[in-house]
Amino acid sequence: MPVANHRALKTAKIAAIVVGVCWGFALTAGLLIDQDMLDKVDKKYGVAARQRFVEWQSVIDNGKTWSDAERLERVNNFFNRNIEFVDDIILWQKVDYWTAPTELLAKGAGDCEDYSIAKYFTLVEMGVDESKLRITYVKALELNQAHMVLTYFESAHAVPLVLDNLKPAILPATQRSDLQPVYSFNGTGLWLAKSKGSGQHVGGSDRLSMWTELKQRMLESPF
Repeated sequence: MPVANHRALKTAKIAAIVVGVCWGFALTAGLLIDQDMLDKVDKKYGVAARQRFVEWQSVIDNGKTWSDAERLERVNNFFNRNIEFVDDIILWQKVDYWTAPTELLAKGAGDCEDYSIAKYFTLVEMGVDESKLRITYVKALELNQAHMVLTYFESAHAVPLVLDNLKPAILPATQRSDLQPVYSFNGTGLWLAKSKGSGQHVGGSDRLSMWTELKQRMLESPF
């Protein structure tokens, strides 16, 4: 696919987020990572995938006693280290496909929204207040293309921290001049970006079918 067309498709797919977002859901609701499940992962995806699940569960369990700062660092490092960037059109033969964290870990690959979604739900499961987290659609200026990151707000009016698969260091948004924010969302709302701050709330988050489909896949099958 020509680079220009690919970028246009990528921009269009992420821009669809602004329509709205459906409700959030517990990451591991109904999901028991036991020996049987690990054996199934091993058989279908291999020993490396099995190890990703084991480490992921350990991060979640141990992280419930950590500070938010340590949770952010550990989760960001875990997904950036264990997941290879592969675009949806190559991995799933679809222009747009949002993977559940379990699908992402099984495959060991995903694109920018998959990293951000997995980090988001993992942190919520560990105990981070959902209101402090936003999945944020930005323009990556150096690449001249649409991109997605996870942002963390210590308080409502704080400059957010940016968790990104492109650059591993967690930095304040004021130090990420390479990113131009456009929209952000979480399980309860949608915001128009305002410079490096929280932005203007523009409505609820109950209209995006892709989020509903993601939730349904989590309930029906872990991967």
